[in-house]
Amino acid sequence: LKFKNLNSLMGEWFIDFTNPAYEDAGIFAITGATGAGKTTLLDAISLALYGQTPRLGRITKSDNEIMSRQTGECSAELCFSTSAGDFRVVWSQHRARRKAFGELQTPTHTLYDLSHQKEIADQLSVVPKKIESITGLDFDRFTRSMLLAQGKFAAFLQAKPDERSPILEQITGTEIYSQISILVHERRANEKTTYDELTAQLKGIKLLSADELKALDNDLNEAHNQLKTTESQLKHWQVI
Repeated sequence: LKFKNLNSLMGEWFIDFTNPAYEDAGIFAITGATGAGKTTLLDAISLALYGQTPRLGRITKSDNEIMSRQTGECSAELCFSTSAGDFRVVWSQHRARRKAFGELQTPTHTLYDLSHQKEIADQLSVVPKKIESITGLDFDRFTRSMLLAQGKFAAFLQAKPDERSPILEQITGTEIYSQISILVHERRANEKTTYDELTAQLKGIKLLSADELKALDNDLNEAHNQLKTTESQLKHWQVI
């Protein structure tokens, strides 16, 4: 993560989350006094990806409250990896002639595919959509699941189950289990339908008692004997 002149963090800042100090620890905390810039780190990530932050919304030419006071430019850059590859996204904005009191200029937003060394998009309206396509998370889902600062964690926990499930699936990569569950449900429904049909057919079959079976057996023997008698008579008439 690299950013410049955001909120109280003036100047250029760089955090390498692949540094062993972070990776070996497995978990780390962002701590500091109120106003030290803890949430600004999360703002920088959100700004780089979506051009907006949970606290301020979308940053535009007419509304930028995130640029540090008495500065003429700000930016946020993030390198990240997904199953689709490695990417770098850069958001920036400056004032006229990069002077502190210059008029705000239109922000720029660019997404690069590092795996293939090419630019993917460079339009403010397109980059966030590309990010959503790559990560599976739009801005709202991202802030509810990845940026759980300032009460957002409670909001995530209180979200409806049908809103939480897709988020958790996209974060953990467990969409396959949802698909398996759907297939299992469909298979169960089909098998139950077949079972119900067979059960209905069985209910229509009348089981015979021993006496009824004996009577049918006698009728069968009588019919067999009658058939033999008829065949014998047929042969007699054929000879004549």
